Amino acid sequence: MVDIKRYRQEFNEPHYFVNTSDKKVLFLRAWIPQEETDSAILIFHGITAHSGPYAMIGEALKRFGFAVYGLDLRGHGLSDGNRGDYPSKKRFIEDIGETISFIKSMHKRLLILGHSLGVMTAIYASNHFLEEIDGLILLSAARTMRPGIYAKISIFKKLKILFNSLFKPSKPVISYKREGMTGLNDPLYNFKYTLRFMRIFNLNEVRFPEHLGIPVLLGIGENDELFTIESARALFEEIPSKKKKFIILAGAKHAEFPPDSWKELIEWLNSTFK
Repeated sequence: MVDIKRYRQEFNEPHYFVNTSDKKVLFLRAWIPQEETDSAILIFHGITAHSGPYAMIGEALKRFGFAVYGLDLRGHGLSDGNRGDYPSKKRFIEDIGETISFIKSMHKRLLILGHSLGVMTAIYASNHFLEEIDGLILLSAARTMRPGIYAKISIFKKLKILFNSLFKPSKPVISYKREGMTGLNDPLYNFKYTLRFMRIFNLNEVRFPEHLGIPVLLGIGENDELFTIESARALFEEIPSKKKKFIILAGAKHAEFPPDSWKELIEWLNSTFK
């Protein structure tokens, strides 16, 4: 069992805490430029991960004058909560809203950057808090995966997951691993989840708001192992915004991004929000 409070106390890089209405602590890493800025970007991480690995993009965006924050979802990273779990969709949405309110108390303009599972978090945010959001950046996501990425779950395993979830809904019983995953040696990564968590993050049930007038960029790594460029473009076509752009991140994988891969994203930010 990882001692999250101890890790949090020992963390000495820039960060903030969001104290939620149900008295939990959500952890926000921060990459803040020296000069004050009205523009902030909030990063929602992918499944198994936390905000730490997003220093690569946090530092890059900081150099271009954006204040960047990375949220550890409840039950992830240095945030409070049962590991790999969310007590309800309602609480999940409340956590998003309270985090957005916290950042908007410091900055007038807010963009959301979602990566992988974080794309679904970003879509939830746009459905419930659109008036607080000025733009969306969606990376490494589509509705359909490449075939054979994850092994099929047997009927016995499905029944076991369902049984455990009925009687112990807070117990993580779903393993989430695949070949080539990052973070295997990071104690803050999660590789087991509850069924109620996974049900919140069902991309086939998460839809964009009908009226989405803000700028949206959707990007996919040139060498993404999970999603094809075509499947990502299909998700892009669903976005009901006239101010949208599709990019392919050169040399990038699903969760690995060479420094040069951010060039087109930063050009879009400069032309759209500067």
